[in-house]
Formats: sequence, C-alpha cells, structure tokens
Amino acid sequence: MRRTNFLRHLLMTSLLGFSALHCQAQEHDIVVVANVGNTAVKLNKIDIRNLFMGNASDVVLEPVSLPPQTLARAVFNTKIIGLTESRIQSYWSQMRFSGRSRPPREVATVDELISYVSSHKDTVAFVPANAVIPPHLTVVYSTSSL
Repeated sequence: MRRTNFLRHLLMTSLLGFSALHCQAQEHDIVVVANVGNTAVKLNKIDIRNLFMGNASDVVLEPVSLPPQTLARAVFNTKIIGLTESRIQSYWSQMRFSGRSRPPREVATVDELISYVSSHKDTVAFVPANAVIPPHLTVVYSTSSL
C-alpha cells in the first residue's frame, strides 16, 4: 500500500512539474503579429530581424516594440535579433547619431501593443506566445516552431 501511494505521489509530482515546464516554455516563446490585409503572409527570422533593426527589407511594415525591461523583449532579442539589449542600444545610438535610422516605436504593455497594432495598418510587433491575439491580426512568425 505504501509503495502504491509513493508511486502515485511521484507520478502526480512529475505531471505537475511537466505542466509547469510547459507553461514556462510558453512564457519564453514569442509570436510576431502584423496588421496586414493578406493573412497568408509569413516572415522568416531574417525578415523580422531586418525590420526591427532598421535594415533594408522587401517587407514594408512599421515595427513596434515592448520596452527593454520586459521578458518578451529579452526573448525576442535572444531568439530573433541575436544581440544583448546593451548591444542593441549601442547600435541604435550610432544609427540615430548618423541620422540613418530610428529604433522601433515602444509601447509600455502587451495590451497597449496589441491595441496599437490593431489600429494601425502595416505594423508588426512581437508578443508573448500566450497573449490573446485578436482574429484580425496575422501571426507571421513564432519562436515555438524553432
């Protein structure tokens, strides 16, 4: 009887642990959403990096970002941009100083970000994978598919 209780307890603990890891994994994934007329649009990692770093791109969308202190931005910087926040800030300082480009518009919260993109055509933004995405926005990329 004791062994059965122990095994039951071990199984429940394992299942709870797996569930928590799954939730944590979703917190560390992001989706990139856009307000575009064509819902079949998909972007690759390089397209997104170019958009958010002000580089030339065939895709013409206005990037909108969360502030540096957010987890979603840290995940985005790591998985898409491939640079630390300090390196990105240094890059944008150089770009502003030379007059070549300006960093993406920043919005304070995920809800404000989704609202902004929803009301502005041809905008693109990254949000946590567990965010509620309105049906009129198109998911153009997801880190969970990596």
